[in-house]
Amino acid sequence: MRVRMTVMAGLATLAGSIGLYPLFEKAGWFWAGVGAVLAVSGGGLLSRRLRTPAPVGLLFGLAALVLYLNMAFAGGEAWLGVVPSPESVRHLGELADEGWRAANRYAAPVPLVPGIAMLAAAGIGLVAVLVDLLAVRLRRAAPAGLPLLAMYSVPAAIREDGVGWPAFGIGAFGFLALLMADAREQVGGWGRIVATRRSPRDVPLAGAQPPPGDPDHRPDASALAASGRRIAAGTVAVAVLLPAAVPGLHPRGVFGMGGGSGPGTQTVTTPDPLVSLKRELTRLDDSTVLTYRSDAPESPGYLRLYALDRFDGDRWTYSPLKSSSKDRVSGDRTLPPPPGLTVAPSREVTTEVRVRPEVRNMTFLPVPYAPTKVSIKGDWRVHGQSLMIYSLRDSASGRSYTVKSMLPEPTSGQLAAAGPYPPDIVAHYTAVPKNVPPQVRKLAADVTAGSATALGQAVRLQRWFTMSGGFTYDLSAPAPQHGSDLVDFLLHSKRGYCEQFAASMALMARILGIPSRVAMGYTPGSEVKPGEWVVRSRDAHAWPELYFEGSGWVRFEPTPSGAGGQGTALAPVYSQPASSTGGSPEEQTTRAPDSSSPEEGSTAASTGPRHRNDEGPAGATGAQEEGDDGFSAAPWVAGALLVVLLMTVPMVLRRLVRWRRWAALTTSSAPPPAPARKAGASDPVGKAEPARRTRARGQVAAAEPGTRTPDPAGVAHAAWQEMCADALDHGLEWRASESPRAAARRLGELLEMDAPSTQALTRIARAEELARYSRTRSYEPPERLRADVRTVREAFSASVGRRARWRARLLPPSTVAQTRAALRTAGDRALDATARLNDLTTRLNDLPARLRRR
Repeated sequence: MRVRMTVMAGLATLAGSIGLYPLFEKAGWFWAGVGAVLAVSGGGLLSRRLRTPAPVGLLFGLAALVLYLNMAFAGGEAWLGVVPSPESVRHLGELADEGWRAANRYAAPVPLVPGIAMLAAAGIGLVAVLVDLLAVRLRRAAPAGLPLLAMYSVPAAIREDGVGWPAFGIGAFGFLALLMADAREQVGGWGRIVATRRSPRDVPLAGAQPPPGDPDHRPDASALAASGRRIAAGTVAVAVLLPAAVPGLHPRGVFGMGGGSGPGTQTVTTPDPLVSLKRELTRLDDSTVLTYRSDAPESPGYLRLYALDRFDGDRWTYSPLKSSSKDRVSGDRTLPPPPGLTVAPSREVTTEVRVRPEVRNMTFLPVPYAPTKVSIKGDWRVHGQSLMIYSLRDSASGRSYTVKSMLPEPTSGQLAAAGPYPPDIVAHYTAVPKNVPPQVRKLAADVTAGSATALGQAVRLQRWFTMSGGFTYDLSAPAPQHGSDLVDFLLHSKRGYCEQFAASMALMARILGIPSRVAMGYTPGSEVKPGEWVVRSRDAHAWPELYFEGSGWVRFEPTPSGAGGQGTALAPVYSQPASSTGGSPEEQTTRAPDSSSPEEGSTAASTGPRHRNDEGPAGATGAQEEGDDGFSAAPWVAGALLVVLLMTVPMVLRRLVRWRRWAALTTSSAPPPAPARKAGASDPVGKAEPARRTRARGQVAAAEPGTRTPDPAGVAHAAWQEMCADALDHGLEWRASESPRAAARRLGELLEMDAPSTQALTRIARAEELARYSRTRSYEPPERLRADVRTVREAFSASVGRRARWRARLLPPSTVAQTRAALRTAGDRALDATARLNDLTTRLNDLPARLRRR
């Protein structure tokens, strides 16, 4: 079976897969690859145990890989969670298509969506199949380095930085270890070798053969081993050092410490209103554009470069800027006030920005809107109407600057009650060319039919683009160059990226009489530390800004976000009045049924979100019993009972996990209650104890000595884990990177839950948040949290289709995930036990020789 070589082949594959790290944002792909390698190794061992031919052994490895992918990524649709079914195979195909499109859409490092994780596991598994075939089955370890090398070629071809030398060193040593293990087995297969080193007292009598276990049977290979180690170390050193030392071969110099003009020498082009954003969004290197620090408690908002106020019938651009020396922003000069911001509240935010030196031709500064003061060296100026900050001769390349901004925070009620527009705003920002087709004008009216305010119309436009209009975010769509391109996007293809979405919504808003313009710049990017953010090329973005008197220019987000759209885009709160709880008139207007608008035709009391995939009522199946002379139904009944029992296993396991999760919350004993304080000098009126009793209401009641009381933190964690499992069971997206508050907010907005369910969801999230981050434990009673979990579970069930509800009850995916984790843990323990057993066997085999030497 060649167990040792099988293990070494798997380890070499895993060591080589480490070179794929630059391609992914998170490390989950590696553990998916570990499972694929273990499955392939198991299939190879089974084929060698059965002594099958090499081609059949290859099929064993591929079959094991398919079974693993089916269990790991389509277990909910598979028979018994493992056996492929037509639904699971179809799901794997959809995941592969999703992963391929995501890989073409995003620049490395790509987000670890399920499709990309499956493709990574499948690729590593195929390499493991080839390495196992060549090194273990065909005993050709040297050619096995070719598929291992193929894994390094992928990041080397995609990213200019290539693969770091530590990752290359680990893979190289893994391959050398595979070669040494293969050489050891081949040398051991040559038979007994004449000993070259033997002590005089151990010389056997003439004609006597040394015992088989005598270590003198082994050759004195110490010199050869030392030579092999020196050759291996020298080879790895040359492979690592030579490419790094040759000028021009490595962009970062030796080990990334020098060479070029800094970390990376690639040119980063900033978005330009006259050039498509697609060049930025599809850059393969996904270079860092800038980093910044912000004192905003949450997201600091988008960083705006341009405000495009002119639509000439083909594309958007900004009006010619007339600049003079009075427009300079040098010194402590305060910038002009933002137009229209007179009523809505705003908060002051300070942002410290550092643009990378590799950026070229950035003559406009990316700043949060609306800037009030900018501190930067050079000749920089401000455009009073749009508050764009630009320079006629300087570039922001390599510069650091500080900007203070007033971030508007209007409410939906303030936007709905906005007054009439000023005449100059209407004249300039509602102009629409005469060549706009009538179909587009009619479409704008149809989408917003029934909305009584400008806010209602804007929200319906945004929801139509992001939810109900059937649009798809697609970076492969051509850039809009003519008015006919936007018409095709709106009426026919419905495929595009942020430029098409922003331009179309701004145009439709102008058709409706709402002043609008297109802003271009960057989304907030990714937070790497508290208050520190990184903006990359893929964060380049375009969005519409609409004018509301009293609030000024406010942002809307018609571009889909998340894994299926612009990854870091985020719709503002005021553009989602349906998710608020204020009960404002505008909210009621937006949520009111409207028979003339298909996407708004459902009532607020409908169960389940409109955008969920509801398969509808499934056809009921019934069994008919037919009598037949001489026919015994006992075997069929027994088989049916066995199938039913097997199908109930996931459901039983889910209920068992739920019971154990709540049952394991009690501690051994509760501490005795503190003695009551007497009224005295420190408590003259005797109010301390009643006050403590008052504060204890709603908390876990104090227990008598020796009784078992629930742990508040354990109760909070159990409730949160139960809610996570229920979300997975009902097919809802669960993001492990989200905080409890963010996850609760997203689920509440996604499912449009009623008030009791929203309150239960909020209590669970708050309890988990306190248990994680605060010294003060959650004092919600366990009974209330358990009831909250049941309430949220019922809300989840009401928000999905009947098929998803039955799957959550009978084949809960969370059970499959827990089983997979348990199997992974058991496999790790089995490997450790096997290693210890092999070590013990070796020691026992060497024991007689040691005793003789003594």
